[in-house]
Amino acid sequence: MAKTPTPDEAAIPYEQARDELIAVVQKLETGGTSLEEALALWERGEQLAGICQQWLDGARERLAKASGQNADQEADSEEM
Repeated sequence: MAKTPTPDEAAIPYEQARDELIAVVQKLETGGTSLEEALALWERGEQLAGICQQWLDGARERLAKASGQNADQEADSEEM
């Protein structure tokens, strides 16, 4: 489960968080790191995934407001 980003982490632009997350995943997939380094990379990846999700959730809410729906109506329609 991804931890909730801190306000400082949430200030990272989506594109920067996404790019860093891609780099972290590539390092983990390549291997060759110590267990401690791999764990630190995994934790950072979880943080970055949370930041990206927060940005995407915010974008979804803005789109819902712009189209005249609220976020609850949109979530209900996605579940169907």
